[in-house]
Amino acid sequence: MCGIAGAYGWPDGGPLTDRLTKTLAHRGPDGAGRYDHRDVHLGHRRLSIIDLSETGAQPMVSGGLALTYNGELYNAPELRAELEAAGVRFRGTSDTEVLLEAWRRWGTDSLPRLRGMFAFGIYDERTGELVLARDQLGIKPLFFVRRGGGLVFASELKALAGELGGSLHIDEAALVASLLYYWVPDARCAYTEAEKLPPGTWLRCRPDGQVERGRFWSIRDVAAEAQEGPEADLAAVIEDSTRKHLLSDVPVATFLSGGLDSSYLTALAARAQPGISAYTIGFRAEDAKFEAMPDDLRYARQVAARFGVDLHEIEIAPKVLDLLPRMTYHLDEPIGDPAAINTFLICTAAREAGVKVLLSGMGADELFAGYRKHFANLLALRYQKVPGAVRRPVESVVDRMPVAGAKRGYRSVRFAKRFLSFAELPEETAFRRSYTMYDQQELIGLLNPDLAPAVDDVLTEHADTYHDNALNDFVNRMCLADARLFLPGLNLTYTDRSSMAASTEVRVPFVDVEVVKAAFSLPGNRKIVGRQGKAALKQAASSVLPREIVYRPKGLFSAPLRAWMSRDLAPLMREVVHDGVLVKSGFLRQEALQRLVDEDASGREDRSKHLWHVLTLEYWYRSATHQGAS
Repeated sequence: MCGIAGAYGWPDGGPLTDRLTKTLAHRGPDGAGRYDHRDVHLGHRRLSIIDLSETGAQPMVSGGLALTYNGELYNAPELRAELEAAGVRFRGTSDTEVLLEAWRRWGTDSLPRLRGMFAFGIYDERTGELVLARDQLGIKPLFFVRRGGGLVFASELKALAGELGGSLHIDEAALVASLLYYWVPDARCAYTEAEKLPPGTWLRCRPDGQVERGRFWSIRDVAAEAQEGPEADLAAVIEDSTRKHLLSDVPVATFLSGGLDSSYLTALAARAQPGISAYTIGFRAEDAKFEAMPDDLRYARQVAARFGVDLHEIEIAPKVLDLLPRMTYHLDEPIGDPAAINTFLICTAAREAGVKVLLSGMGADELFAGYRKHFANLLALRYQKVPGAVRRPVESVVDRMPVAGAKRGYRSVRFAKRFLSFAELPEETAFRRSYTMYDQQELIGLLNPDLAPAVDDVLTEHADTYHDNALNDFVNRMCLADARLFLPGLNLTYTDRSSMAASTEVRVPFVDVEVVKAAFSLPGNRKIVGRQGKAALKQAASSVLPREIVYRPKGLFSAPLRAWMSRDLAPLMREVVHDGVLVKSGFLRQEALQRLVDEDASGREDRSKHLWHVLTLEYWYRSATHQGAS
């Protein structure tokens, strides 16, 4: 795992590439390199995982090709064998060299053959062309800015913003989207001049200034094809993916929350590598009680004991006032999910213990309908059939109930209020409302009135993405929308930035092209059975895990937000309301923001996630305007 940067036909591209690469040093503390050819410059920061020798150093240059690459190819051994059979001779054992030689032989046709996570730039000295490519599911990031016939790219937006900030403009529609979702969708970028290369695509820059784009993989098409085929052997596919994700020349550990996904992966990994280490988190007792959080730690200990795993426990009691600006910097764009802090602290502890690589259960909830919103949206279809004379009294009672008392929160009340906010809406609108922060009028009321058209655009974009499918069942439509919006925009983004901030690599075996095919080969009624989400995954895991783990109540890889907001962050929130740049600039309406604070403080509504995201957006906006962006 690494950091990549480069410039193509850009004034002072060499020094610029050096500065970009320096900003990415946390992604690769084990080495640095630069390649120059005419007006093309490639930079690299190395986190050495496979082939620790100099034969794996980058940018890698061979036979007129130069490659700067961030990622891992889990089918590199198979590709290497195929290339060797065709006469290719390798100098080292890195997957970087496999990628370079695969490109030499097949060009863009090599991309669908790659199984892994990757973002790279490859330059051909003979044609003068630079190609950028990003993996099928958007696990690895790649940002770029085009100007005239030139282009500059980097693994992280902060590198580009730090160098080009004076010429970049904040995309207010992207910030509106971040308020809705609490993250910026992968199709948008926080600066109007910058872009994210879409997952499963490539971009070619030619010496004449022309740019060509292509798509080599589409999750929409894969899902449609999979539903027409036979159901996959899910347990076999997941075991194969986990085994491949253990490919490494350095120790590999796992995240182990005690939930189904991480427990399943940890058990499979421990079978393949006995004595593997795992890292888990716990919270201060008073925070966990206030948040009404389940005791995940005891389940993690149970799994570790059963499979001989060396478990490391980390108590999450962070100095959030110090971590908030730091995490905002590392996350690149405003992301209001405190799970990023958990990931950063786990990865920091692992790195301090000498571990560079961890496996995560990320992606299973999206692909196998494991979130409460999936079941809740199915339940809403039944609720709509209940007579209004019965529904209205229930809604009135729930509306009057508080979500928290003086010393603890009431989780079931929070869930009931959330459910009733979308239970009677049409399919796409209900699904959006079940996981986003505001309905349309709430969002318009919070923002500068001039931004109302941006709200319409963001909501239309969600509807267009949701409806763009050929699937015939509701559950899989939700899963596909999550895999296109929620997974790359939020979960993969914060996982990449938080882990790389600690100079570690996190691998996601569920977010694998073969697992995706298997997931969409299953009908929705195999994913949610009765009240059970992830039913098919639970069935697959039952051959490995004890029933108590498989069918335990779902935990949350989150943080005690209500406790933090009511204690640690309350003074900062008051400052943001009365003297923050979002309010002073007119982006947010002060009275609407104050209303959110008052509702949360009174316990009438749980606005902790809304307020946490406002804080992340405030810090991001301060940093962006300080860099000169407008």
